[in-house]
Amino acid sequence: MTMPGQAYVLIDGENIDATLGQSIFRRRPAPGERPRWERVLEYVRTEWQDQVTGLFFLNAALTPLPSPFVQALMTMQYRPVILSGPPDVKVVDVAIQRTLASLADREADVALLSHDGDFLEEIRPLLDGTRRVALVGFRELVNSAYAELTEQGLQIIDLEDQVKAFNVPLPRVRIIPIEDFDPAAFLA
Repeated sequence: MTMPGQAYVLIDGENIDATLGQSIFRRRPAPGERPRWERVLEYVRTEWQDQVTGLFFLNAALTPLPSPFVQALMTMQYRPVILSGPPDVKVVDVAIQRTLASLADREADVALLSHDGDFLEEIRPLLDGTRRVALVGFRELVNSAYAELTEQGLQIIDLEDQVKAFNVPLPRVRIIPIEDFDPAAFLA
């Protein structure tokens, strides 16, 4: 039996929240419509048979620190990474870019939850054939440049369909493989 490896789950909280609000619901999601973040860690742990460290990146400059949410993240075994900086700097993106670059020197698998193309340059070196690397989000909304990296080993994992991170079905418009088509979803 092989020993489990190490995996890091990096969550771009702003991006996932904005994608849910702007592209899927077209409004601010209700609490019951948000991802169950503990399922993301469990998915990676189960699928990759790794020990998992979850890092949840938050921008403290945009809104007051959501203390109850931070406490909930810690209860779910995430390490909140709470950032601040000048208003013209995308502090979450910069922190994730630096973390991905740092992970290139470690023997670890990496799952990034974001749709943002700002991480392409940091993802490429991770696709060295020695680790698993995944982008987790909504397939139809992921930056299209990531599709080119799937030939180099990047996995694209759907947050709703594969991770099953939601308690409610999302009103997504997307291409459905015929083997997955369920007419009941459209007849409700």
